[in-house]
Amino acid sequence: MTVTPSAAHASDRPAPAFRGRIGRDAHSGHYAVPGRYRLHLSTACPGGLRIAVTHSLLGLNTICPATYLPAVPDCPGGGHSILRPLYEASAHRYPGPAVAPVLSDDWSGRIVSTHAPDIMRDLDRRFGGDRLSLYPCGAESEIEAVERMCGQGIEQAAQHAGSAGGEPVERDAALGMLLETLGALERRLEGHAYLIGDGITAADVELWVALVQLDTVHRNHLDASAVQRIADHPTLWAYARRLAAHPAFGGHLDLDGIERRHHARCQGLEAAGAAVRILDWAAHTTREPFHLVDRR
Repeated sequence: MTVTPSAAHASDRPAPAFRGRIGRDAHSGHYAVPGRYRLHLSTACPGGLRIAVTHSLLGLNTICPATYLPAVPDCPGGGHSILRPLYEASAHRYPGPAVAPVLSDDWSGRIVSTHAPDIMRDLDRRFGGDRLSLYPCGAESEIEAVERMCGQGIEQAAQHAGSAGGEPVERDAALGMLLETLGALERRLEGHAYLIGDGITAADVELWVALVQLDTVHRNHLDASAVQRIADHPTLWAYARRLAAHPAFGGHLDLDGIERRHHARCQGLEAAGAAVRILDWAAHTTREPFHLVDRR
């Protein structure tokens, strides 16, 4: 298995250390067996939140158990000490931080994957069954397009727009890209409950988590004028509010954990005048007993 140590940088989507996949049968090495695999997630992390929502939508609590980790990692570089044995068993003298999310194989005691998009797809395709298809046939290219819009047009653009060290022209261009992306998504959702088709897909999971991050993390580094322009997409934020009321989404929303993780990692300046969130997430969140471990 190819191993690439994760670099310690500000992006929430670092290069994955492990990219194994769960196949169809025994010839695949890692194949689908209920109870064989385990997730290790922090829902304060965007990738962990995406996987947790996917896991709950598919109803996989017993088929693929999840262990929830503290919001703030306890090791340098964003690593979790509890994951170190898995990393060292999977790659001798692994030099990078033991970061989440992780999909591990309980049979071998090793890591299958740390790549959130692959993990989400494998949960859906190998364990989802007939309950729900988050990657419906024929929609993969649309879902990938939404993933790119969220990754580049929302998360990266918002990060650059709020960068204290960036040039004003570059920050303005990044804000323009962010607003253009939000506008495109606003128009796409007008008259529709979901991004693709008539039901929830992985595209909705992707966008909802990006909007959570935009309002709870990136907003802190944007001035009040920029936040007002971001908030001026009523259809988009009504959609985010509606999904927060779904227990598979809102049940994993750890606002306190996201805030503590952000302050533990943030090295930039917070903008004045943007302290109020666009949504009162807690007021619209439906919570069910998904809290399997302490999320300190």
